[in-house]
Amino acid sequence: MRWLRRPPRPPLLHIAVERGEGPLVVLIHGVASSSVTFQNVLPLIEDTHRCIAIDLLGFGESPAPEGAEYTLAEHTGAIERTVASLRIREPFTLVGHSMGSLIGARYAARFPKRVSKLVLVSPPVYLDPAELSDRIERTRLDFYLKAYRFFRENKEFTLKRARIVERLLPIPKAMEITEQNWIPFVKSLQNSIESQTTISDLAAVKAPVEVVYGDLDEFHSEGVLRIVARMSGVTVHKVRGTDHLIGKRLARVVASAIG
Repeated sequence: MRWLRRPPRPPLLHIAVERGEGPLVVLIHGVASSSVTFQNVLPLIEDTHRCIAIDLLGFGESPAPEGAEYTLAEHTGAIERTVASLRIREPFTLVGHSMGSLIGARYAARFPKRVSKLVLVSPPVYLDPAELSDRIERTRLDFYLKAYRFFRENKEFTLKRARIVERLLPIPKAMEITEQNWIPFVKSLQNSIESQTTISDLAAVKAPVEVVYGDLDEFHSEGVLRIVARMSGVTVHKVRGTDHLIGKRLARVVASAIG
């Protein structure tokens, strides 16, 4: 019977970076990106840490399985199988950027013995806009969600604008939306960012949590991050003059949060 069938085994993901020695740091990038996300962080930590950066399901050189819905559960399952394949015995620091931070929160909640510290960088942590008391924050969050829906429902517009934005980014290919990763992008946006459980995941995380974001971040919700800052075990670092990408100034704070 269908309900007795075991779900398919999560695929192994591509290890994009593995270098350095010392306490382990696992880094996972955000939607429509790759390990280049951490190009300003790695030089600051690789002399003192073993650094492993993983390409997410459907992005970089990782597989894009037919029929995948790119939910948080699927992304987390693929991360878990990949980490397990490395036969890591000691708890490690998990760093996630953007959507990778949402996946990181789910992973740390599900596997508390694996994670010694969780670092969330530029996390797009959202609630239903109706749950926010501040009218301006409700309006901003509602705008984000409508914009995401517009992007995924208007492929030609999104691909064209993405090519323009990509040329302007200070980190080459930090955002790369193409025909090849369109389905992973759209489904990840809908099923892992727009539909998320990050607040409840963070409530279940036992490890210390460091949140690092820029005051100019184009995708953050100040109202939701104020809620996150009040949660037990969470420390929030707001970095002035920085945006969603991990530029050099933000990278220094991320490296300090890693420890």
